[in-house]
Amino acid sequence: MSPPERYEQGPEGPAAAGMGAAQDSEPPAPPRYGRYVGLLAVAIIVLITINTIVTKPNGGSGFAPGEQIAPFAVPLALSALRGDANVATRSGEGSAGHIPACQVRKPTALNVCELYEHSPLVLALFVNGGACPAVLGDLQTLARSFPSVRFAAVAIKGDRAKLRRLVRARGFSFPVGIDEDGALVVLYKDASCPQVSFVLPGGAMQSRALLRRAAPASLRARVEQLIAAARARGWSPTAR
Repeated sequence: MSPPERYEQGPEGPAAAGMGAAQDSEPPAPPRYGRYVGLLAVAIIVLITINTIVTKPNGGSGFAPGEQIAPFAVPLALSALRGDANVATRSGEGSAGHIPACQVRKPTALNVCELYEHSPLVLALFVNGGACPAVLGDLQTLARSFPSVRFAAVAIKGDRAKLRRLVRARGFSFPVGIDEDGALVVLYKDASCPQVSFVLPGGAMQSRALLRRAAPASLRARVEQLIAAARARGWSPTAR
């Protein structure tokens, strides 16, 4: 069996990996599985909930404050790009990626390194089922109030067509990606839905991730704390 398809982009453009380089062309419409897709989303949420209960402390709470978050690049939900997450930290990591994830720079991909490069970042990992996607509306509200902060969200697996309908219907101003193979669950120690990380410019965690949907006032306070910490490190806010 061939390794999973992952997409790359180096100095000379896309390079083949696994079953071949992902194509920027609209894939054929997937078959409709009806209620089975909904059951799959519910099952993922149930598994995350169970994992949260049985996981030891700090085993599923995301990165620790001051820790560098893991690099990744995933397709944007609304793009035609297909492929698994690139999570490579150096060249030649095989199925993780043939080039470092931070070097994947293309308009059809969400690259976490690019997002935190010059600004604080609020990153939500979520499952597109149940009440979990409501966190995207929370981010949208905050994005209007904090134009110098980057906001982004990544769906863990799930039905991409359903995710596209959600993004189009809500018109989010921030990028929404999809982790089709679920690589970020382990990489980001994700045992909750949603998981919201607060990242300083340069990629270090500012504080512990939120492991549930927070009240609007609490979420706003966390973003304000993120900005204050970034300023203390010499970052100067500018509207993006």
